Amino acid sequence: MLSYQHIYHAGNLADVHKHGLLAWILAYMIRKDKPLSYIETHAGRALYDLDDPSALKTGEAAQGIDKVAAWFPTDHPYAAVLSQTRAAHGARSYPGSPQIAAQMLRPGDAIHLAELHPQEHATLDFAMSAFAAKCHLMDGFELAHSLCPPTPRRGMLLIDPSYEIKNDYAEIPRHIAQITRAWNVGVICLWYPILKSQAHRPMLHTLQARHPQALRHEVHFPPARPGHGMTGSGFFVVNPPYGLDTEAQRLSERFATLAR
Repeated sequence: MLSYQHIYHAGNLADVHKHGLLAWILAYMIRKDKPLSYIETHAGRALYDLDDPSALKTGEAAQGIDKVAAWFPTDHPYAAVLSQTRAAHGARSYPGSPQIAAQMLRPGDAIHLAELHPQEHATLDFAMSAFAAKCHLMDGFELAHSLCPPTPRRGMLLIDPSYEIKNDYAEIPRHIAQITRAWNVGVICLWYPILKSQAHRPMLHTLQARHPQALRHEVHFPPARPGHGMTGSGFFVVNPPYGLDTEAQRLSERFATLAR
């Protein structure tokens, strides 16, 4: 996991799926004038340059946000954060999930971000220096277990591993079960890749059996380049906010327009 850097994949179609739903959830939650907690287990560096040689090497942003940004009207929270990020940091900047949360949340909301990669953590800490976010150089699941239930109690957790540690698929249902027992009102969001290997299927079977009321949303898309194994993106949400299913269906319709 310490070899993983998201810059190679920033702005790809999986990010569009994940960040579009994340921004919608946060926009829904901040409508209520009550403070909330945002916790993220695998934060990355928060802010990405899509003209970085590492991003250009894979070409994933070109097949992602560069191609489909118009799917989101200007008043959509994802489009608004993208516009604000580029106004502040340049036309080729891209907000990761910590940046989206930090820009959308309010004074009085708590932000806790975990990142184990020392270089990524240092870059994350710098990116978050303008915000009241706590950046933890530690395992994200350890952070989540130590904080839940958080203060404020209302809020959400984003679990977004690289899945380079193969037992993540087996361990994630256990982590989510423990967290939901401790924090039964939290909105728990899990992103997962849909690979040709179908490695996610046993994990999803367990999750759905334990959390039958959760929202499972998957989209499919062409591989970003020949031989690329990811052909879709999944989002599993325990305690989904009202209306998220409608927003997810809107995204499904957009993704369905991509040729496969």
